[in-house]
Amino acid sequence: MKKNRTKSSPRKPVFASGRSASTRESTPPWGPLSPRARLLEVVLAQGFDGVMGLLEEDREALCGPARRWQAERQAYRHGHDEGRLVLGGRTVKIPKPRVRSLEGEELDLPTWRHFAEEDPLHDRVVRQILAGVSTRKYEDSLEAVPEGLAPGATSSSSVSRRLVAVTQRRMDEFLSRRLDDLDLPVILIDGSSFGEHLIVIALGIDTLGHKHVLGVVEGTTESEEVCKSLLRSLIERGLAVERARLFVLDGGKGIRKAVRTTFGAWALVHRCHIHKLRNVVEHLPKHRRAWIRAAIRKAWASATVTEGRKKLRHLADQLASDHPGAASSLLEGLDETLTLIQLGVGGALHRTLSSTNPIENLIGRTKSVSRNVKRWRGGGMAVRWAITGLVEAEKKFRRIRGHRELPQLVAALEAVVTVDRKEQVA
Repeated sequence: MKKNRTKSSPRKPVFASGRSASTRESTPPWGPLSPRARLLEVVLAQGFDGVMGLLEEDREALCGPARRWQAERQAYRHGHDEGRLVLGGRTVKIPKPRVRSLEGEELDLPTWRHFAEEDPLHDRVVRQILAGVSTRKYEDSLEAVPEGLAPGATSSSSVSRRLVAVTQRRMDEFLSRRLDDLDLPVILIDGSSFGEHLIVIALGIDTLGHKHVLGVVEGTTESEEVCKSLLRSLIERGLAVERARLFVLDGGKGIRKAVRTTFGAWALVHRCHIHKLRNVVEHLPKHRRAWIRAAIRKAWASATVTEGRKKLRHLADQLASDHPGAASSLLEGLDETLTLIQLGVGGALHRTLSSTNPIENLIGRTKSVSRNVKRWRGGGMAVRWAITGLVEAEKKFRRIRGHRELPQLVAALEAVVTVDRKEQVA
């Protein structure tokens, strides 16, 4: 039996509309468009047709079919009005179907109420600004809309108002967050300038190694009173005072005094090694800085506090005659640079907690958010921008390096603090 080798003509694909490909090519369902029309414009045009269809369905559900007598009618059609819906980071004008009750009261259409919600617009504004778009160039950063739709809410002033409203709400929510459920054996505190304003930030680390931004306060310096204000706000929001805790600080005396005054014997202070090294070598000529850094790091790597203290004091004696400023800086707060040795912290956790780098990195990411701000209008604006950056950075937090050694740190903290408190009572 011979095979039939006659080739049948290929069938034309049929689209959902029921038309074949050739028919679709000749008469596209979206009508005549310019050669520069893009896919987005077509999709948006078709999407708005769908929205108008949903609005008509809502109106029919309230008023019944058009042009038919309804004996039990509860509402009636009342033409169209100009309305605005949110689309791609802007608002656009479209005809809004109107419905009134028999008593003459305007009724809302559920679909309109849903699509007119401005939260997506607020979120888009914040995302664009945080991505580095200035308020003046906001409109240029958005996708084009189909012809015939009048865009709005894209001017610099409109974007600024929305940004202020959103960041103010985020700031209020941030400053009222409760801390009762957080067990924080480690807290880092540092400050950074935003324009002419100084923002002091507290970052906590829980027993599992997760980081939490605890609070911020605005001031002109890292004074004791400014830092006390920050710590008081944390306590009012639920931070436990009677808990053995390690504070990692830079060389600011105001922060240290505030911690000692507020937490007393419950707090151990570790001085940031990077800040201490920087302070010491600034008093030295460049040709002596490398070996002094190496000598200090070697002392900080000692097995015991006694050994480390001995090496640092010996180095200070060597520097005293030629560089008294460096020697004095090295001796200032010497024991607090050895706190991690006292607690037996080593390895990756030692590298993490030996400096304020975790909070310095956080501040760097926060400042990148506000890089386009050219004029700071008061401390409130600085706090809003700082908290906005902190909230965004918090979304990308990961557990700290060395988090597996945290149980040993917690046990050592409790043992040392218990001994210190007993000595104070005695």
